[in-house]
This record gives sequence, structure tokens and C-alpha cells, in this order.
Amino acid sequence: MKKHLALLAVTSILSLLAYAGTQKPWDGTYTSYKMSYLTYSNDLDEKQPPTRTDRKMAFMVEGLMAKEMFESIGPDLKETCGASSHLRIREKGDVECTYDKDTPSAPYTCRFGLNLSTGKSIPGSTC
Repeated sequence: MKKHLALLAVTSILSLLAYAGTQKPWDGTYTSYKMSYLTYSNDLDEKQPPTRTDRKMAFMVEGLMAKEMFESIGPDLKETCGASSHLRIREKGDVECTYDKDTPSAPYTCRFGLNLSTGKSIPGSTC
């Protein structure tokens, strides 16, 4: 029994070390990442083609970057448009992140925006 517990402890420690070894140490450099964006004018829920005087961008990220963002901006919003037992929503300023239990292949998504005419951040999604 003691050998079994010792083997279990060693296996657990090795697993933790292996996981820790897969994490790249922070070195202050940028990480490349694929994201989607939309350039538009007007409001996002009534979007039009961008113009010279009204040009905005909505950004959407999924996967590991979205998971990191989601975990950083908690807690979940309980009473907000779209929230349910399957869809968790978190917001901080103009950043909105969701965790969708019904989409196991890509459960994390974050959206945010930028008004290119003013340089100010704006929401990247509508309800």
C-alpha cells in the first residue's frame, strides 16, 4: 500500500512538472495569434460600409487567448442578455468574453472594438 501511494505521489509530481515545463516562461515578447475583425461604420447592430469619417473595427478572438482573457476579467454576469447555464458571460469595460459549454471545440470567445476616427475603445459585440 505504501509503495502504491509513493508511486501515485511520484506520478503526480512528474505530471505537474511536465505541465509546468510546457509553459513558456514570460520573456516580454509578443505572441502571434490569429483573430477575426470587421471594419464598419454606424453602430455595430446597424453596421454599414466604413467611410472616411466613420471607421470602426470589431475584433473577435477565440481559443487560448480568449480563455486567458475570460479568466482574467471575472466574475460572470448573472443577469445579462444571453447568459444561461450553458453560456457564461464576463465583461470589463468594452471587452466581452463568453464561455459556451455547448461548443466544446472552441468554448471561449472575446470581442472588443476600436473607433478608428477617435482612437477610443468601443464594444465589439451587441446583445
